[in-house]
Amino acid sequence: MCGIVGYTGLGLLDGASATTPVPSGHPLEVTLEGLRRLEYRGYDSAGVALVGPGQDKVAFAKKSGKLSNLVGEIDAHPMPEATAAIGHTRWATHGGPTDANAHPHLADGDRLAVIHNGIIENFATLKAELLADGVTFRSETDTEVAAQLLAQAYARTKDLSEAMAVTARRLEGTFTLLAVHADDPQTVVGARHDSPLVVGLGEGENFLGSDVAAFIAFTKEALELGQNQIVTITPTSVDVTDFEGRPAEAKRFTVDWDAAAAEKGGFDSFMDKEIHDQPHAVADTLLGRTDLSGRLTLDEIRIDESVLRAVDKIIVIACGTAAYAGHVAKYAVEHWCRIPVEVELAHEFRYRDPIVDEKTLVVAISQSGETMDTLMAVRHAREQGAKVLSIVNTQGSTIPRESDAVLYTHAGPEIAVASTKAFLSQITAAYLLGLYLAQLRGNKFPDEISGLLDELRALPDKVQTVIERGEYVRATARSMKDATSVLFLGRHVGYPVALEGALKLKELAYIHAEGFAAGELKHGPIALIDAGQPVFVVVPSPNSREGLHSKVVSNIQEIRARGARTLVIAEDGDDAVRQFADEVFWIPKAPSLLQPLLAVVPLQIFAMALATAKGLDVDQPRNLAKSVTVE
Repeated sequence: MCGIVGYTGLGLLDGASATTPVPSGHPLEVTLEGLRRLEYRGYDSAGVALVGPGQDKVAFAKKSGKLSNLVGEIDAHPMPEATAAIGHTRWATHGGPTDANAHPHLADGDRLAVIHNGIIENFATLKAELLADGVTFRSETDTEVAAQLLAQAYARTKDLSEAMAVTARRLEGTFTLLAVHADDPQTVVGARHDSPLVVGLGEGENFLGSDVAAFIAFTKEALELGQNQIVTITPTSVDVTDFEGRPAEAKRFTVDWDAAAAEKGGFDSFMDKEIHDQPHAVADTLLGRTDLSGRLTLDEIRIDESVLRAVDKIIVIACGTAAYAGHVAKYAVEHWCRIPVEVELAHEFRYRDPIVDEKTLVVAISQSGETMDTLMAVRHAREQGAKVLSIVNTQGSTIPRESDAVLYTHAGPEIAVASTKAFLSQITAAYLLGLYLAQLRGNKFPDEISGLLDELRALPDKVQTVIERGEYVRATARSMKDATSVLFLGRHVGYPVALEGALKLKELAYIHAEGFAAGELKHGPIALIDAGQPVFVVVPSPNSREGLHSKVVSNIQEIRARGARTLVIAEDGDDAVRQFADEVFWIPKAPSLLQPLLAVVPLQIFAMALATAKGLDVDQPRNLAKSVTVE
């Protein structure tokens, strides 16, 4: 989500001083090139701001839509030469994708410009304070709040770096901020908190970017900023402090891939990158969902609380991977809320005369928000009097526009056709919905909900751990590149994980793969087991309810006795599975209902690695499209 670029340089004109910057068109060129290389992140608007000697105000341009719209605006209305620049591609969170909401945002009489990646959770409180001070706002964004706070701090300090530190200490949430001021046209200042920002080191020029793709065409030397750090760059210097103004260290590194790979962030494929994005996707989907007292506040849900309290049935409608996210949600929502949950394939829903009324809550799940089958099911549900809440990743798409309420995931753009981070963020959003309903209806005590939210917040680090263990999964996949069939087994929430694992393998490797509920083995599928048959088994925690763990261990023994090659996903420390598994892919401990966010990751990595070993395109599998916009 959101691309950020910053640049300052001495200039390219003949006779440029070794220490005094000379205005040129290079800052704009660098910034636009950086934004182009960050387009893979996905965005709905773009903008730039320039400063140079003699400018009374910041020069800026911003347009909704693609980067080409911004370039067209600049071509029609050329911008002045400059010595420093910042640029941004925005993925809307607060406020729709309009010209006014596009970054940069200006303050201090248009002498200060700010761009921002992330979500400022306490922006409403801060905005109320600023409005009371007589500040006028020109957008609906949380970013403009930061710009106005920065302007106030700068008025007191007359030092942009110090003002940035003062401002950063007041913000809650996740943010990377970049700022320039007409008073100091060779300086760009940035702040980082829970959002990426790296420094590019050049000769007579320096860079900032949300990742190294922003400046890889110009330098491979970089600094990795730490958490809660302020960075100030000029053409000849880079200074790093913490939010208290104390000097801080930044790790220097050399980028070992070239500009051609930059759009993928240095990964071999978009899918690989998106698998690595998953910790941030889960964390970002959780951000900003609680108030100061810790209660869940899902601001996008515009359905009256009395209506939600009266709901007596939930129907999840979705297709493919999103449907499996719905199956996971079913287990959690029914357990937490004691409301019956049905999961329907959207393309079947309206053709079977479903029983839907005003006490039914329909939850539509779609990454793109444009899935035609799901959209038609949404329309049918509303015609029957049901309230519809959509879980969607793409702001401004059709499904949330036609729903009564929306819960946005914040996974960022997912470019690979096979879904990975969208799946995890959809499950996370569904968990939030379930806990919100439990809070609203009194099914859970506040401390129980708080404990579950804490467990959810701990999951991004655990997902990262699973990803870091991925080389063993890759090696196993490479050894199986000639496999023609793989089976997947799971119980309880492990069952939809098994279905998703099978789908990933079918999508990417074009081989037979099938997921089963493990309890169904003896009712037919065990006939498929032959010597050497690879079978993935998703093992529930030993602490799971009603003896599920021992039952799945028995399933492993049954198939291994018939010659299966058992590939087991198990919780750290689960020694009971070791003697029955040919391979074990360990995942960190987590509550049973939350385990799918961890257990599915090795299956994603396996499918990607097996397809890669077969020489297949993992980003664009044959016959598939990212968004299915026809029935």
